[in-house]
Amino acid sequence: MDRLLFDPAPEAPPVAAQDGGVHCFLMEFDPGRTATATETLDLGDRRVTRYLNEFWTARQRQASSLQEISYRACFKPQLPRFFINLMTGEDDPVYDPFSGRGTTVIEAALLGRRFIANDANPLSRILTAPRLFPPRLSEIEARLAQVPFIDKKADQDLSMFFHPRTEAEIVSLKDYLIERQAAGDEDELDRWMRLVATNRLTGHSRGFFSVYTLPPNQAVSPERQKKINARLGQEPEYRDVRKIILKKTRSLLKDLTPADRESLARAGRTGVFLTNDASATPEIPSNSVQLIVTSPPFLNVVQYTQDNWLRCWFNNLDSEAIADRITCSSSLKDWTAVMARAFQEFHRVIRPGGWVAFEVGEIQGGRLSLDEQVIPLGQAAGFSCRGVVVNCQTFTKTSNIWGVNNNQRGTNTNRIVLFEK
Repeated sequence: MDRLLFDPAPEAPPVAAQDGGVHCFLMEFDPGRTATATETLDLGDRRVTRYLNEFWTARQRQASSLQEISYRACFKPQLPRFFINLMTGEDDPVYDPFSGRGTTVIEAALLGRRFIANDANPLSRILTAPRLFPPRLSEIEARLAQVPFIDKKADQDLSMFFHPRTEAEIVSLKDYLIERQAAGDEDELDRWMRLVATNRLTGHSRGFFSVYTLPPNQAVSPERQKKINARLGQEPEYRDVRKIILKKTRSLLKDLTPADRESLARAGRTGVFLTNDASATPEIPSNSVQLIVTSPPFLNVVQYTQDNWLRCWFNNLDSEAIADRITCSSSLKDWTAVMARAFQEFHRVIRPGGWVAFEVGEIQGGRLSLDEQVIPLGQAAGFSCRGVVVNCQTFTKTSNIWGVNNNQRGTNTNRIVLFEK
């Protein structure tokens, strides 16, 4: 999966252009509630159209069960699916330079496209690659039975999260996977168990290894977990690691059809995983990518390393070294400088007639819309901005948890800036 086989641009125009252009499509799109509304965005001497509607909804195609992997600040699978369907054809290369949990990759694979995934955090590949080769439940059950669960303690105090027996099972599985990998014996079943266990470390139900804590897309510090335990009057209860992994495996696999498995494996055999800075991806040939669908690191909002410290521990990764590689800009000036360099690289790898769908939100309490900052960056790199798609969503559980009002602070509003080369 490390080979790059994508060819430079063909002569044929992109799919969206063949269908009359993205403008016409969005203007005519109606999901059954209201017609697409428009507004004009004035940026000095530039005028850009925003298109507002509920373009991807729960009433449309439900996301595949395979996408049910938690990760901080990830977008819904329906978002990349919408643009992949609109702007690519079969076997076209789709690229996500900030891949995260791999939402774009899995949707591209399910739709019969090839993919490139890049993320500075190696956890991204751990959470993505195994889902391209999903096992049978019976295979995972048999492999789990081979893992020797013995009385072990972690190399740091995790007693505020896990019952001693649960901790011993987690550490046993961790050591087993590390030993298999070091010996060169790691296979798809091991990688699947690693994925599921990584996803089940902490959460807020009995379906996780831990005592009740924050939602599973983040991990609190040991000190804060102690305060949560004291406030709730709780102590970690025993959680059966094997049973939880099997239950989550069953859930992830429940929607998969034979055709899905074939599409995933086909994409997995040619797919590319990188851990580069998004502004320097020499492995990707110039003029080779039809579509980029991505959401960049948030501006001083999400602390990816703090959220993933426990996942890094389980996977024997250096969270501090990873932190040095991940963009977490503290100012708008720094963030736009980083994104400007990334857009230069996007322009190099995108085919003539290819597209970038760049998802951003609002920050600073909704006072700053990042689409207005992104448009000049893409244009300076050589792209033409074809508009901004604003998906107006209904209230979500996550928004309620964080006390965020509907369509504020980027939690509920998707703003996707569309660029064409």
